[in-house]
Amino acid sequence: MPPTALITGASRGLGLALARALAERGWRLVIDARGADALHDADRELARLTDVVAVSGDVADDWHRAALIEAAGGRIDALVNNASLLGPSPQPALADYPLDVLRDVFHVNVLAPLALVQVALPHIPAGGRIVNVTSDAAVEAYEGWGGYGSSKAMVEQLTRILAVEHPDLHVYAFDPGDMNTAMHQAAFPGEDISDRPPPEDSVPPLLELLEGDLPSGRYRAADLVVPS
Repeated sequence: MPPTALITGASRGLGLALARALAERGWRLVIDARGADALHDADRELARLTDVVAVSGDVADDWHRAALIEAAGGRIDALVNNASLLGPSPQPALADYPLDVLRDVFHVNVLAPLALVQVALPHIPAGGRIVNVTSDAAVEAYEGWGGYGSSKAMVEQLTRILAVEHPDLHVYAFDPGDMNTAMHQAAFPGEDISDRPPPEDSVPPLLELLEGDLPSGRYRAADLVVPS
């Protein structure tokens, strides 16, 4: 039976690039995204390669997380929490950050991934993988990145604690680095980000986390040596 990966935010960017790579390697996929049309396109493409179930919705909603777990069919070998909310663009200073918007950012970027982990854990076998996609904004103090960066810092601490509490699993925080994605473009409105690498460049290091034997921890794509 092929391994099953549940990937959130898989209609574009890093999530879709990873889904393509796993499909080519024979993984069964459960994917989600908020945008139904883009998710349908991804589903149709990936279905040519593997068994895939696409569930549109917001990972911050209880019913949607339950639907994802049901779609996995009882076993989840890898859970990749990739979906994120950037927040306002351009990014405001913390002194001016609307607290209701910040609450939404924390809900999607922190509480929703943890909630999905909670319902997924009974279905993840020993040796299974949990990957929480993070950012260098979680560890560096960038002006204007207080909302998104602090949410990712919380995700990283949750990841560290989950790793201690579940030593039978591989629990990772993965920093893919700069990428030419729609979210990254939204963070820099009006700027040309075409010099950033495509998300596909961050997939081989991520595959090393999903299929290798690295211990739980925080990994930067730039620091992972991918076997040739």
